[in-house]
Amino acid sequence: MKWCDVPINSRDVLRLSLQDWVSVALAGVDEPVSTAVRDMVLSEGGADVAHVFGTDVNLPARAAALANGSTSHALDYDDTHFLHIGHPSVVVFSATLAVAQQVGASGQGFLEAALVAYETSCRIGAFLGRDHYEAGFHMTATAGCFGAALGAGRLLGLNPVQLRAAIGLASTRASGLKAQFGSMGKPYNAGLAAANGVEAALLAARGMTSDQDGLASFAMGHSGAFVPGAMDGFGQRFVIDDTSHKFHACCHGIHATLEALALIEVEVDEITEVVVTVHPRWLKVCNKPTPATGLEAKFSYKICVAMALSGIETGALDSYSDANCTDADLCRLRDLVRVQGDANLADGEAQVSVRCHDDMQRDARFNLDQPMDLAARQARVLAKSGSLIGSKSQTVWRQIEALESADDLDSFIAAFA
Repeated sequence: MKWCDVPINSRDVLRLSLQDWVSVALAGVDEPVSTAVRDMVLSEGGADVAHVFGTDVNLPARAAALANGSTSHALDYDDTHFLHIGHPSVVVFSATLAVAQQVGASGQGFLEAALVAYETSCRIGAFLGRDHYEAGFHMTATAGCFGAALGAGRLLGLNPVQLRAAIGLASTRASGLKAQFGSMGKPYNAGLAAANGVEAALLAARGMTSDQDGLASFAMGHSGAFVPGAMDGFGQRFVIDDTSHKFHACCHGIHATLEALALIEVEVDEITEVVVTVHPRWLKVCNKPTPATGLEAKFSYKICVAMALSGIETGALDSYSDANCTDADLCRLRDLVRVQGDANLADGEAQVSVRCHDDMQRDARFNLDQPMDLAARQARVLAKSGSLIGSKSQTVWRQIEALESADDLDSFIAAFA
């Protein structure tokens, strides 16, 4: 894959995802999981190679990938992709930026590797299929590990034999459970995926061998569906165009519901019931009925709907607080929300019905899969970035726009270090 052959729209979406990743990482540096992982890798020390968010100390690529992957997913506010029901950027950029610094890559070299990793993650997720996800595996971490390995491998200049070895090594390291959702284990999954991918590529570069059928072996042992055609058109048809950026600071499974709810005008005091209908798979992911913490609130349709109806900004990080989970008025609204599944709905689709004392019913439907105009996407991503990191957002964006022609990554990293 050559950068000159990548469509302009795909390049633009990659750049926006990079801006989004830097923003959520900077905003998440003080989260408990970020502090814990960062303190651990700092205490271990090592070679002065790659930037770590939240410190001015550089660390080995693998350690930086672990810390940055955990930090950038700490807020659960990063982009997603429904092809594999996961968060590509937190793994992809954490791994490729660290290795790009190690090898002294150019800006374009880094972007190429990140795109390879992104496309690989999503397509391997599609190959593993919904069966893998429904069995309890966190695709951000499992599919993401393979993408990180190939992105890192490209930067290291691995040959086809070495790349196959890296995939095999990734197959024995890829891990992550959905059971961690709502805990610090979820962002840690992302950090592990980035670090494991980097490790697999570094070991393959040193001649380490592995199972030649690693991906198939992984799929066989992890409820993979072996979906045919998942890799068709790789390097020619770019799935990054279908990235879904998050504009609410909660689980992406709730976003279509919040977008649909925004289309309904209603007085809160008049509401007697709210019925939320989504694809059944989300009922196991983000349907905590009575969340007790701000972190749990991000995985609760009921409290998120209650906050939105009450005028609480669901894109604001501090809205997801322990206090809001126990607020009497919010809990009253929460208990009026009923969530149900309908297998006929798409993954990114939701239908909301609000019933009131006047016996009138207000209905709205929203599908996250509907195309978003690039200009509108850019405006929303940059506005979100500005709300998270202030004026630094503009500085970072200017450097991202200049990356294609940059000989190195120094100015880009200096913009947020």
